[in-house]
Amino acid sequence: MITNKPNFCNQLNRREFLKDIGGGFAALGLTGMLAQDGFFASKAMAGISDFVNPLAPKPAPLPAKAKSVIFLFMYGGPSHMDTFDYKPDLYPLDGKTIQVKTFGRGGHRNESRVVGPKWKFKPYGQCGKYVSDLFPHVGECVDDIAFLHSMTADSPIHGSAMLMMNSGNLLSGHPSIGSWVNYGLGSVNENLPGFMVMLDKKGGPISGAKNWSSGYMPASYQGTVLRSKGNPILDLQNAKDITGAQQRTLLDHLRMMNEDHLSTRYDNTNLAARVASYELAYKMQSSAPEAVDIDKEPAHIKELYGVDGSRTDDFGRKCLLARRMVERGVRFIQVYSGGNHNDANWDAHGDLVKNHELHAGNTDKPIAGLLKDLKQQGLLDETLVVWGGEFGRQPTAEYKEGTGRDHNSYGFTMWMAGGGIKGGVSVGSTDELGSRAVEDKFHVRRLHATILNQLGLDPNNLSYFHGGLDKSLVGVEGADPITQVIA
Repeated sequence: MITNKPNFCNQLNRREFLKDIGGGFAALGLTGMLAQDGFFASKAMAGISDFVNPLAPKPAPLPAKAKSVIFLFMYGGPSHMDTFDYKPDLYPLDGKTIQVKTFGRGGHRNESRVVGPKWKFKPYGQCGKYVSDLFPHVGECVDDIAFLHSMTADSPIHGSAMLMMNSGNLLSGHPSIGSWVNYGLGSVNENLPGFMVMLDKKGGPISGAKNWSSGYMPASYQGTVLRSKGNPILDLQNAKDITGAQQRTLLDHLRMMNEDHLSTRYDNTNLAARVASYELAYKMQSSAPEAVDIDKEPAHIKELYGVDGSRTDDFGRKCLLARRMVERGVRFIQVYSGGNHNDANWDAHGDLVKNHELHAGNTDKPIAGLLKDLKQQGLLDETLVVWGGEFGRQPTAEYKEGTGRDHNSYGFTMWMAGGGIKGGVSVGSTDELGSRAVEDKFHVRRLHATILNQLGLDPNNLSYFHGGLDKSLVGVEGADPITQVIA
């Protein structure tokens, strides 16, 4: 069981005292001896203590099938019945008003006008999986993909649904899944953050940094925004006229002062995180530019991702960077498709065809390129790729006219590939209209549990002590991995 024991003002509160009385005094004595020997002062930056270096690599408590995760987040909610959840019964119902219960942005409804699927489906691969014409390139990869057709969430509203998908909670202030992975496993690369986020060029998602926040954990576990062009990480350059030697001298002096301060506060993880962050930032100044230099990639690799100046160029660069981050040991990479204004994301309330052709056209080839490249590089087996949005869409129209669909958290599709996941399978199902999950309902927490499990983390024992409670990503009720898709 991975857990922590934080304090407040260097003192235990009553609940923490009662909880830790059995072993606390022994630990206190050991800490005193270590401090007298100058342990913290001399080892603070060496990664010996988890308290001093929160991102020190940790062994996975369970057998791990994946080392890294790439989460391709389709912000806004793609329509499952127009992408990967084939519903032939919907086509002849197009334009007809039927009795069907829905709940979305427009509230609860019992009757609505059907919007039939706007694209044809055809079978792909040896498994014969039906995929929409929106994703012909991803269709070529279905034998490596496990489709989850019965996902459910707790909210049909973007803000809370985004937080649920990213942190397992409807309210802000909780660590994101990338932070949990960083906390549970640490980072194997001392020169790059363990959790990186790449946003759409049209802006970030609703609620912004709350989606990759470390919540009540130390700030060292939060996501770092990586840009595919220009300066890879903002505010990383030296101040004007400051040489590298001068910066190193300044950092060394600052480190000695911080280590001396930290030596009397052995379990102050927030302070330890700040100390470590200065060194990480210094290392990133040289490592980050090299890591994002995709000009070194062969022409045929760039072409595979659609990095060619066309509409696929931006998302293709991000997917290629995700592969480069995996190669360099970054644990969790999240890549967003969709910005936060107008029709800049997958939120198709008005013109479904215009919206989905835009975003699918921007991402189809890069996503397939990522899967194919990971596979040919021998990285797919140890890299878990996740695709999906915060929810799906309804089979009916939101407005009296048009083809737009409202939000749907009762049933939608996500998929996973690599990292010990079975390929060429589809599990769970929605009803014949795609309005709600009816077979093997998988709550978002089951997805989280599966991701942690593939990384060798026990989702029901990975906890962080906060506010007098052992908190976890999957909640106090716990959640089991989706065993149907685990190889």
